[in-house]
Amino acid sequence: MTPEPIPDIRQLLAFYVEAGVDCALDDAPVNRLAEPEPAPLASAPVAREAPPPQPFRATPAIIPPRAEPPPPPDAAIASAREAARTAPSLEALRALLETFDGCSLKNTATRLVFADGNPQARIMFVGEAPGRDEDIEGLPFVGRSGKLLDRMIGAIGLDRSKAYIANVIPWRPPGNRTPTPQETQICLPFIQRQIELVDPDVLVTLGNPSTQALLGTREGIMRTRGRWLEYDTGRRVIRAMATFHPAYLLRSPSYKRLSWQDLRAIAKVLSS
Repeated sequence: MTPEPIPDIRQLLAFYVEAGVDCALDDAPVNRLAEPEPAPLASAPVAREAPPPQPFRATPAIIPPRAEPPPPPDAAIASAREAARTAPSLEALRALLETFDGCSLKNTATRLVFADGNPQARIMFVGEAPGRDEDIEGLPFVGRSGKLLDRMIGAIGLDRSKAYIANVIPWRPPGNRTPTPQETQICLPFIQRQIELVDPDVLVTLGNPSTQALLGTREGIMRTRGRWLEYDTGRRVIRAMATFHPAYLLRSPSYKRLSWQDLRAIAKVLSS
């Protein structure tokens, strides 16, 4: 039998390329049939002397400082009444509200919304509570409802230089939620003292919440609005009228006609 010719290097490389071998694993050839050399024995670890035991020391627990709990509702209401009674002026009343901690709404509001307008005016408007825009600017009725209120009082010849504007609640409730009865009762002495210090000839409550809080009625705004009522400051009786809140009129513009009737009755009293 004729032996097969031994391929040369070119033929061998061509065979490897055709078989898919296209890279070398090492620079030197490896004899895969040779016996592997025994691995060197690992040196025994050097024994080290164990450190002496340390005495046990308990790590003191870190206790966060306790937040002061808010005063009980009755105590907060009593504190508000006492503080409001001592305010000799509007400036002093505002300073008292800045430091009063009896209402939790103060902790979530951006700033105090005390009042706007002329404290010497003959007419005072009181709403329920500030909204987002009022909380940012620190003034009552500056958002959409405030712009409508400006147009409403402008229709009877008034502006903010001839009126005084405030709210029952001087801090914005979170998310514009409705103030709780407890929050209203805590803030009520301050707005009552504010009305007493301004001493207007006409008090206008805007919306059902402020009407019920200040005028002591339990009827809805539909029954209360448009009627002259009385507000007793303890020194004199002020003529009072309830009308729709501007925010309600934005949602229900059909009631603007009734609100206009209320404003005309107010203007008639102011002109007399």
